[in-house]
Amino acid sequence: MVNLEWYRTFKAIYQSGSLTAAAKMLFISQPNVSQHLSALEAHIGKQLFERKPKFVPTDYGKMFYTQVVEPLEKLENVEADFQHICKTRQLANIHIGAVKEYFQAAVAKRIGNAPANFIIEFGLTKDLLRRLQKGDLDFVIATQVIEDKHIVYEPIMTEQFIIVSHPSLDLKPFRAFLKKNQLDNAASWLSDQHWFAYSSDLPVIRRFWQENFRKRPAIKPQYIIPDMQTILEAIRYGEGLTITADYMIKDAVKNGELQEVWRGNAPATNVLYLAYDNTRMASNCIRIVRELLQICLP
Repeated sequence: MVNLEWYRTFKAIYQSGSLTAAAKMLFISQPNVSQHLSALEAHIGKQLFERKPKFVPTDYGKMFYTQVVEPLEKLENVEADFQHICKTRQLANIHIGAVKEYFQAAVAKRIGNAPANFIIEFGLTKDLLRRLQKGDLDFVIATQVIEDKHIVYEPIMTEQFIIVSHPSLDLKPFRAFLKKNQLDNAASWLSDQHWFAYSSDLPVIRRFWQENFRKRPAIKPQYIIPDMQTILEAIRYGEGLTITADYMIKDAVKNGELQEVWRGNAPATNVLYLAYDNTRMASNCIRIVRELLQICLP
């Protein structure tokens, strides 16, 4: 295999005309320059210079120089640019695993101003936390907690789950049932609507029903879509209901694109956490991510 330094040495000899001058250009010893040139000539099987008082390139040396000088200069420019970036910006590389919906709704609009290089991956919290334990991720925005003495969990926010619908849905019958505290009738009315769900096992819907109606939901979703942003878009332009986190629909409700149906008498909530291994993460990276997620610690 050819050593890249052989090429750089060849270029320096060609441009300076001597081993001594090339050694000064490369900040190495003259014997090393001589060894590099001999090794390159042995590798390609051609003499590149005539050894006179001044090193004169052979015809093959001239041809070889025209082939290597441009790629070498491009590589040297890349090296110089990268060193400049590292010296002036000192950007950290941060690998975050996140719940897609939260990241899209709350973090994406701020990440472009964060002073770091980010790699973002989406997935289920349980899978992301396993990768955090293995060291494949630096941070995880998590919706649950696992026991690990090295993993720190810092609360980001508490999300509340809300039933939302298209603005055209008439809520008068439902609100009448609530006013009379006829919760069974209210649950039946909701069950009769067109429902969107994130998954077929209805985890959020089941939790909301248990909190507010003390029973399992009698809902058969017409549409199961594993992306809450897509569900909300579908409801905006059509009809139906779903249950989603409050931060995801705040602007849409304000703009009249969705309507809030019910927050429940017993709010169903969940805490989002920033999770990281406190034995591995540098303090400056923790600070950058806290600022990105707007975490205020006491």
